Amino acid sequence: MSLDNAQIKPHERLAAALAVDLDAVNVLIRERMASKHAPRIPEVTAHLVEAGGKRLRPMLTLAAARMCGYTGPYHVHLAATVEFIHTATLLHDDVVDESGQRRGRPTANLLWDNKSSILVGDYLFSRSFQLMVETGNMRVLGILANASATIAEGEVLQLTAAQNLSTNEAIYLQIVRGKTAALFSAATEVGGVIAGAPEEQVRALFDYGDALGISFQIVDDLLDYGGSDATGKNIGDDFRERKLTLPVIKAIACADDEERAFWKRTIEKGDQRDGDLDHALGLLAKHGTMEQTQLDAIDWTKRAQAALTILPASDFREMLHDLADYVVARIS
Repeated sequence: MSLDNAQIKPHERLAAALAVDLDAVNVLIRERMASKHAPRIPEVTAHLVEAGGKRLRPMLTLAAARMCGYTGPYHVHLAATVEFIHTATLLHDDVVDESGQRRGRPTANLLWDNKSSILVGDYLFSRSFQLMVETGNMRVLGILANASATIAEGEVLQLTAAQNLSTNEAIYLQIVRGKTAALFSAATEVGGVIAGAPEEQVRALFDYGDALGISFQIVDDLLDYGGSDATGKNIGDDFRERKLTLPVIKAIACADDEERAFWKRTIEKGDQRDGDLDHALGLLAKHGTMEQTQLDAIDWTKRAQAALTILPASDFREMLHDLADYVVARIS
């Protein structure tokens, strides 16, 4: 029986096309998250790795490699590497953000403790480097090592800029490129590198991942203010955590003195009271910043799709094109 592609989400079509490779990635992940001496490591890792995530980043690596004609085994190692780096950052992020929920489930730091989350995250980072070394490719090692450093840098920048009302869209973009887009672009770029793709195709894969990652994070920031509840987060978590994301940055840019005082009290000073979230939502609506932010996300999606045009025509290229559309289609 054939399935109607229009009813299947792009990431599900991609997963189906990569089913054999994804099975190999999952086997490798389970093997490498094991620990003879510290049983808490697989307990904590399994809680997050097997929590129903889409495996989007490893799929990008697998699809990029297949699209460029790769037939060897190491795209699986690189996909597992990308997933380990991603999982490690999630474990650390939940501690930093004092989060209680991830993918609709209690976070690891809530179920165990902060020490376990930090140390298991460190373990996964170490495992990721072991995996990438096994490919024997110094260039992919350099790309993923640089991405790991960029992610950490982006998180530290967010720490200092997130509650500062002078944070503008350029700084926001720098943060997003660090904490989110760096791993997307590394995931797609290493797929092309391991396949020995021509340099212009490797660059196009980087550009696709970079633009897709930026669009993905902008949409996540929109969803936090009520676009959808599919993220497993509570509406307004970013507001409560005093994070300056794009809808708020745009609202502050056109705020009058009274509105600016409100943002200063709630975001900079952290003095939040009953009704403040509703008032914040009202200000976003007043200035149309949710709609403006959505247009920014669509623009980055179009950039991602434009980058694909010089890559070999294939089903994978079409699925990556549709995936970019799906990122913004998550906004209801």
